Amino acid sequence: MPADPPRSGVTASDHSAASEDERPVRKVDVTEKLRDGSRVDIRRLRPSDAPVLAEAFQQLSFESRRLRFISAKPSLSPRELAYLTDVDGHNHEALGASDHATGSGVGVARFIRLADQPEVAEVAVTVIDAWQRRGLGTLLLEHLADQARSQGITHFSALISSENTGVLEVLRHAGGEIVPTAAGAGVVEYRTDLGSAGIGRDLRDALRSAASGRLHIPKRLASLLGALANSAH
Repeated sequence: MPADPPRSGVTASDHSAASEDERPVRKVDVTEKLRDGSRVDIRRLRPSDAPVLAEAFQQLSFESRRLRFISAKPSLSPRELAYLTDVDGHNHEALGASDHATGSGVGVARFIRLADQPEVAEVAVTVIDAWQRRGLGTLLLEHLADQARSQGITHFSALISSENTGVLEVLRHAGGEIVPTAAGAGVVEYRTDLGSAGIGRDLRDALRSAASGRLHIPKRLASLLGALANSAH
């Protein structure tokens, strides 16, 4: 369950140039209780999680895949899984949630730092359909925001459909900035301040609205996955 599309291909050298002031990365390994009483384990993804991520991706409905990936992507390739699970916690973070009872993957929150604006990171939260509406997405976002702040990130950005005028109006009232993007026709970028702690009601409501308004996978991630797919042929 990846994040959203990149503006252009990003390499390790791009990130090192963009963020030379690398900070110690906080460890995340906690068990949390959701509002329905179910429990999840949350920690940073690692390469050995690739099979769990692949299985969780299969639990997304056709519509969920279409809205997040702009097309109904059928599966994740081995190279895509390698990229999505090999994260450094500084420029690319991915926190996975698994069912405490079974160990099955149920959600991922991810940020990818912008190489040309290192204080900004593109964000995406994906929860499999069967675990939605339990508060898991908000919980993952809270942990992700804490991680982002610890790495010097001050703003999150996300892509949404420009056709959903109702959602755009909610986002404008919630604060933040809506700007054009080169990601493609019918898509705009929503950018908001992380604040000093937590995620606050405005940020939480804004990102929920963005998700309901067809939140797409991050620009950087989309172009990277596209490059990986093309290089495999």
